[in-house]
Amino acid sequence: MSKILIRGAKVLGGEVQDVLIDGETVSAVGAGLSAEGAQVIEAEGLVLLPGLVDLHTHLREPGREDSETVLTGTRAAARGGYTSVFAMANTFPVADTAGVVEQVWRLGREHGYCDVQPIGAVTVGLEGKQLAELGAMHDSAAGVTVFSDDGKCVDDAVIMRRALEYVKAFGGVVAQHAQEPRLTEGAQMNEGIVSAELGLGGWPAVAEESIIARDVLLAEHVGSRVHICHLSTAGSVEIVRWAKSRGIDVTAEVTPHHLLLTDELVRSYNPVYKVNPPLRTEADVMALREALADGTIDIVATDHAPHPHEDKDCEWAAAAMGMVGLETALSVVQHTMVDSGLMNWADVAERMSFKPARIGGAEDHGRPVSAGEPANLTLVDPAYRGPVNPAGFASRSRNTPYEGRELPGRVTHTFLRGRATVVDGKLA
Repeated sequence: MSKILIRGAKVLGGEVQDVLIDGETVSAVGAGLSAEGAQVIEAEGLVLLPGLVDLHTHLREPGREDSETVLTGTRAAARGGYTSVFAMANTFPVADTAGVVEQVWRLGREHGYCDVQPIGAVTVGLEGKQLAELGAMHDSAAGVTVFSDDGKCVDDAVIMRRALEYVKAFGGVVAQHAQEPRLTEGAQMNEGIVSAELGLGGWPAVAEESIIARDVLLAEHVGSRVHICHLSTAGSVEIVRWAKSRGIDVTAEVTPHHLLLTDELVRSYNPVYKVNPPLRTEADVMALREALADGTIDIVATDHAPHPHEDKDCEWAAAAMGMVGLETALSVVQHTMVDSGLMNWADVAERMSFKPARIGGAEDHGRPVSAGEPANLTLVDPAYRGPVNPAGFASRSRNTPYEGRELPGRVTHTFLRGRATVVDGKLA
């Protein structure tokens, strides 16, 4: 087995140490390490993090391979510093049976540049009418623990209650796309001043907040776990904060784009800014940053949503919702949270590796950088500054809202169980 010596990295942004990888594990961490025959990576000035974990990725395979595949999506993930991603269920066919989740899991094992854990659908066909094969998906080779109809809301309270009751039996979690459907009929963007001026259908904050309020109460009633996908409003923050103060077992995620972008960008009518949930106001963005910093929001998740060119290069009303995010997430978090002084790199490791791994049950990921642990690691150059160029993306899609924007930080190396998947910023 090969040996790799990472020399002089700032582990979690703190103490400068050497890290020795021997085969699939970290064999030593300390100062002045040496290893005969080891490949040496000089990491002065670089930050070493545990491999990132994304609890919310759309890989599109099976069925929409024109947008993304497990291969291209995990290549993008590796480029972004990820060693594990959770693949959402809104594929074609929907991942609502043991057979489909096992297909995605096996594709990840055969072709993935990172580990792929399928997320199972809550309801058959994402239709919100009948529970899917939750137990069978959990008992399958894929071992599904996270269930979501993401892209659609489980809006029927009885169905949501039953799902929470079902997954409680094996320690699973329901990840809710909080969107009250009647309140968002015809919605095109955040409801507010900008939507009124542009004449676009408004997407009110209460459509998200009302579902979150209902679901944390259901989780409390059942005694089960609920996870809130892509939380986007200041009001949602307050509901989650209240729920946690009551001891309700709720976790929440925020996307990088909701930490940086606002609905003012929609004035351009550029469909690259069309996303679900929509970009909100500056006040919402500031509330999300503060909530991520103080732990009310538990994790950052990308909601990586690739689309082919023709689905975005069209008029606003016809455009698909979603943005790619795996290759830019860490840079956006550095820009909004680290460089602003709201968080340090140890906090980034907690929000982007340790905690998402615990929520999703990815046991070999989100582990300490210490001897005996799996060598799932990411090296980051925080001093790098440069414009985002989607032409160089590993993803099959290019629908990024950051094209041409200068962002900090660059992943130089990613290691999956000791094997380099990214070297000097390029796929290995």
